[in-house]
Amino acid sequence: RLAAAGALALTATATAALAASGGVPEGAPEERAYFAMGCFWCAEADFEKLPGVYEAVSGYAGGTVPEPTYEQVTAGGTGHYESVRVSYDPRKLTYQDLLDVFWHNIDPFDAEGQFCDKGDSYRSAIFPTTAEERRLATESKRVVTEALGRPVATEIVSTRHFYPAEPYHQDYYRKNPLRYKFYRTTCGRDGRLAEVWGGG
Repeated sequence: RLAAAGALALTATATAALAASGGVPEGAPEERAYFAMGCFWCAEADFEKLPGVYEAVSGYAGGTVPEPTYEQVTAGGTGHYESVRVSYDPRKLTYQDLLDVFWHNIDPFDAEGQFCDKGDSYRSAIFPTTAEERRLATESKRVVTEALGRPVATEIVSTRHFYPAEPYHQDYYRKNPLRYKFYRTTCGRDGRLAEVWGGG
């Protein structure tokens, strides 16, 4: 899939991580989308609850340092965002569906990060891999800006590589549910989402 022109390049690490996960059934149709939503543990949890999503992989995108580590990214200077690669069944979900979920799970006004996590690596972003994805992302940003009546800080970023994060970050919300719940609550994520989007 990622060999298509304009798509993010799969590294050997990414290929191995996908094969090990068993997330995509053999022969099943698959599309991939890339987003930065602050903490990638939370982004994984938000996307993996969707019917039609095979898996969300935590990783790094948008920067210039190859095969970055978590310590490098959080220290700054790599240009990378904490990101997720969402593998999904295009028969059940569209890219527009994923954009809608993305927007409703971020604070689009925060240019400094997301919720309690501040710094360049925690900013929100969309990483389109085709001209059509860029068109949809750009239009969705326009619609959100108009609907909320304020400038949106979320960026639309061109990037060529996605690097999966270390194994201990993958599916953190499943492997460490109590710690994850404590982090998400104390970070104020859901409270702020309710303020921005309503429903809370």
